[in-house]
Amino acid sequence: MRQGTIGSVERNPTNLDSERLARSVASRLRAAGHHAYLVGGSVRDLLLGVPPKDFDISTDARPERLLNLFPGSGTVGAHFGVVLVRDGAAQVEVATFRSDREYADGRRPTSVDFQIDPRADVLRRDFTINGLMMDLETGQVLDFVEGRRDLESRTLRAIGDPEARFAEDHLRLLRAVRFAARLGFQIDPETWRAIERHPASILTVAPERVRDELERILTQGGARRGFELLDASGMLAVLLPEVAAMKGVAQPPEFHPEGDVWTHTLLLLENLKDASPALAWAALLHDVGKPPTFRVADRIRFDGHAEEGVRLARVILARLRASRDQIEQVEALVANHMRFLDVGRMKQSTLKRFLRQPNFDQHLELHRLDCLGSNGHLDGWEFCRRRLAELGTEQLKPKRLLTGADLIAAGYAPGPRFAGILDAVEDAQLEGRLVTAAEALEWVKQRYLVA
Repeated sequence: MRQGTIGSVERNPTNLDSERLARSVASRLRAAGHHAYLVGGSVRDLLLGVPPKDFDISTDARPERLLNLFPGSGTVGAHFGVVLVRDGAAQVEVATFRSDREYADGRRPTSVDFQIDPRADVLRRDFTINGLMMDLETGQVLDFVEGRRDLESRTLRAIGDPEARFAEDHLRLLRAVRFAARLGFQIDPETWRAIERHPASILTVAPERVRDELERILTQGGARRGFELLDASGMLAVLLPEVAAMKGVAQPPEFHPEGDVWTHTLLLLENLKDASPALAWAALLHDVGKPPTFRVADRIRFDGHAEEGVRLARVILARLRASRDQIEQVEALVANHMRFLDVGRMKQSTLKRFLRQPNFDQHLELHRLDCLGSNGHLDGWEFCRRRLAELGTEQLKPKRLLTGADLIAAGYAPGPRFAGILDAVEDAQLEGRLVTAAEALEWVKQRYLVA
C-alpha cells in the first residue's frame, strides 16, 4: 500500500458546501470510533488538481449505525449500505466498507458482505485511479492498488482482473472510455483487450444508463477521443450503428476538404466546448442522414439528408430513452443546420422567423462547428450574428397587428383559413410593408373575401 499527502487544490465554490459537509460527516464518524475516508473520483480529482464534483465517504460503520449518527438521512441503497446525508442543498453519500458477491446480471451484485477493512472495499471498485482513499483530517492517501502510480503515468487500469471487473458491471466498458477521454489517459493494454473482447456486452445495460454515459462522453471533454475509442473498441457499431455508418462515406471535396462524413463529425466533436446535451447530440447526429442518402450525380449529393437525419436522430434518442423535450431540441437543430446556407437570400420575414427560433444560440453554435469542421467559411454565422445585433426583440417578434378577434369583428367567419391570413399579415409586418392595425385590416379586406 502506498501512502501520501495532498497539497492545496483550488476548490470549486459551488461545491464548498458539499466539501464542508463531507468533512463534518468524517469528523463525526471518527469521533464515534469509526474509520472515515473520502473515496473514489473525488480523491482522484483532488490529486489531479481538479475540483471534485461530489464527495463520497467510505466507513466501517454499518448502515444502521449511520442512520443513528445522522438522523433524517435517507438510504440510497440500503441493500448495499449506502446512506445519503443532506444539509440544505449539500449532500454526501456515505457507504459502509463492503465486498461484493457474484454479479448475476452484469450490473450489480446479488448480495454484499460488509467489511471492517478498507482494502476489501477498494478491491471491488472499477479502476485503480478510482480506488484511492483519503483521510480528510490529515490529507493522507491510502493506495492499495497502485492508483497513484497510474495517475502519474496517466494510465487507466482495471483493478485486478479486467475481465472480471467488466463482467461484474458491463457499464464499466463505457466508463473506461469516458475516463480515458476526459482525463487524456491511455488505457492499459490488458484492460483495453478486455474491452475489445466484449463490446456487445454493453447491450445488456439499461438504455438510460448507456445514454447518460454517452452524454457524459460528449459533454465532459475529450468527445472526439471518446468516440474514436468507442469506434476502435467495437462499441460504436453495437450502440450507434447509424453513426458508425458514416465511416468511409465520401463528401464533395469542394465543400468538405477534410474527408468523409466520419472525419467531419469527429472535427465537430473535437471543437465542442461547454456544450449542452442537446447541442452535443446534434453535433454528433447532424449528418447522420448522409450515409442513407448518398448518391453520385454531377457530384456527390445527399439530397434530403437533413430530413433523414431528423428521422434517425429521433430513432436513436428514443432507443436511448431520451426525454421528449431533448429529442425535440435535437430534431430542431438537425432539421435547421442546412438553412444557414440560404440566410443571405432569405426574405426579411423568413430570416426574422429563422433568427427568433427557441435556443437560436445553439443553432448558431452548431453552424459554427459545422463550418470549422469543413471549409472554415463562417460567412453565414457572421451574417446571422450581425443581423441579430441589428434587430432587437421588437423587430424579430413584434406584437401582431391583428388577432382572430379582429377578423371576427370585421365580419370574417372563424375557420381554418384564419391561421393563413394572420401569418400573411405577420409576413407583411416583418417585411415592413404594414405598420398599423388599420393598414393591416385594409390589406386583409383587399385580399380575402368576407365569408
